[in-house]
Amino acid sequence: MSALPLLVLEKLENLPASPGVYLFKDREGTIVYVGKAKSLKARVRSYFQAGTSDTRYFIPFLHKVIADLDTLVTASEKEALILENNLVKQHQPRFNVKLRDDKQYLSLRLPLDDPWPRLWVVRRPSRDGARYFGPYHSATAARRTLHLVNKHFQLRTCSDVDMAARKRPCLQHQIKRCPAPCVYEVDREWYGEQAKNVALFLSSRHDELTDRLGEQMREAAESLRFELAAVYRDQLRAIAKVREGQRAVAFDGEDRDVVGFFREADAAEIAMIYVRGGRIADVVTLPLKNLRAPDDEAISAFLAAHYAPAGVDREEDPTAALPIPKEILLPMELEAEAGFGEWLSELAGHKVDLVVPKRGPRHELVALANENAKHAWTDRRKSSVDVEERLVKLQEKLRLPLLPRRIECIDISHLGGHDTVGAIVAMTDGVPDKKRFRTFHVRGTSGDGTGGDDYAAIYEVLSRRFKRGLDARSELRPIDLAVLAVADSAGDDEEPVDVDPEAGWDLPDLLVVDGGKGQLAMAIAAARELGLHDLALCSIAKEKENVAGELLIDRIYLPGQKNPIAVKSTAALLLLAQARDEAHRFSNRARERLGKQKRFASLYDGVKGVGEKTKQALLAAIGGPTALARATDEEVLAVPGVTKRHLQALRAAFPGTSADDSESAPS
Repeated sequence: MSALPLLVLEKLENLPASPGVYLFKDREGTIVYVGKAKSLKARVRSYFQAGTSDTRYFIPFLHKVIADLDTLVTASEKEALILENNLVKQHQPRFNVKLRDDKQYLSLRLPLDDPWPRLWVVRRPSRDGARYFGPYHSATAARRTLHLVNKHFQLRTCSDVDMAARKRPCLQHQIKRCPAPCVYEVDREWYGEQAKNVALFLSSRHDELTDRLGEQMREAAESLRFELAAVYRDQLRAIAKVREGQRAVAFDGEDRDVVGFFREADAAEIAMIYVRGGRIADVVTLPLKNLRAPDDEAISAFLAAHYAPAGVDREEDPTAALPIPKEILLPMELEAEAGFGEWLSELAGHKVDLVVPKRGPRHELVALANENAKHAWTDRRKSSVDVEERLVKLQEKLRLPLLPRRIECIDISHLGGHDTVGAIVAMTDGVPDKKRFRTFHVRGTSGDGTGGDDYAAIYEVLSRRFKRGLDARSELRPIDLAVLAVADSAGDDEEPVDVDPEAGWDLPDLLVVDGGKGQLAMAIAAARELGLHDLALCSIAKEKENVAGELLIDRIYLPGQKNPIAVKSTAALLLLAQARDEAHRFSNRARERLGKQKRFASLYDGVKGVGEKTKQALLAAIGGPTALARATDEEVLAVPGVTKRHLQALRAAFPGTSADDSESAPS
């Protein structure tokens, strides 16, 4: 107590015994922790009692940094919970649990009123009369369900535009997954029955759907329509397989969510079991790293983010967040649990019970969730240990001075000597670190900034990269943001990457060049030019055939070493091949993006002060620069959005042409 600032000691003596929220601050006044309490007096004083048995991991850190505290009294535990949730999202305190909770969950849309309904994934449901199913807790779960429906229920997958334009059936018809209503005569009533069956399937009304399909199969067989009967038979088998995979665990057939938790030191894992209709529908796990908050707070933060993601209004759009079941089973008691239940009940529109079972089937469900959390934690720990071993072996194999926790790889891409782009990707502990991905528009490999000189391009890109690394190391000037930091997404299932433009330019533990001895020599020259004699470098060359017809597998070249190292199947060396492949993919993507920008560019793009809307208005009203040169000032000023300032810039950029020139000049 004596080590605490006098201001904190004074406030501890005057704490109210009311529910509310408390905020701990450091010497700069920054909020480092936000918590809620049923009794502020009892809860806050417990942090600083002499000889306390509080073993929470963040307590020692908190004592070192706290310089002030504030309290906010609320009328109830529920209000304290809501206020705490809002303050944590607003201030992002360093000692609170941080979860990504700003996503919009996916749903499946099925418009039964359409002439030819189809099922597809949507991010934001709307009140348009269509049936929506979900939301699903992950994109994988939503797309897995969509794939299952497309495989066994014959609904079209093409959009309305594609369907109207199609002249011949697509592959989906060839593999008997679509009757092709775009081309062939299809029984509309039968197609509507298929759509209704899909709605039953997605609503988990499996018993009703099984009876319905069984009757339809018998009718088709009696009518000697054996191919149609086979379709219904396959659908029945698919439903049976889905139900087999859903373990029956409940005793009353109700929906409930079950939370599991496992922790060791500052690493933890949360598991969520979704029980729907008395069966386990899915199990998901979430890792928590550098966790310093107490266990119950970690679970509270997870539930708040899970059921009430940031930016989502359940009253305005009930399908934008995951549904809240009537019962949630927990592995431990939560602070202000009664208020938490009231808040969730208010969000759900029905009573929600938070239960910590001590025995019986509910207790067994929680034990199962805890076991899943422990298993996921063990798998992640084993994976991290494996990566550590691979990095140690890589350090030994390449004789590196440091453990290569962060590896960067450079690749150059161009198209016939044009649109030359350099890309640098980063891997941290064997995992792509996309916040450090960079692309460089190569300026000087030829007179016009294009060309096919890979050596010169490598030298230029690495010189710029190393220069920024030295600036970051010495902190001589702010980070130069002239180089574009590009966020890259490999597919539709991936969440978009949030690239921080001020992410560190500090130099990696190992820099890899895609290429052979020549490319490595350019990297060495760029490093030595800037005095980087201690930077670890190597290059990796792709497999190829030599003049004798022998296949040379991937090879790694080291500075000062004549013979390369064969990658073969060594797990440690395969990390470099993985980095090389990622750099190759990323550089090609950046080059394609640059080429597309150039192909779709307009001559108006270079005119100062002319934005996108003004450019489109000029093109629509007058045309290209040649037509602009023939137009009078009055005609140009008559274009919506064009001012005298625009006119002056346009006349300076495109002066008048002769009649002959205007006939031949492109617009």
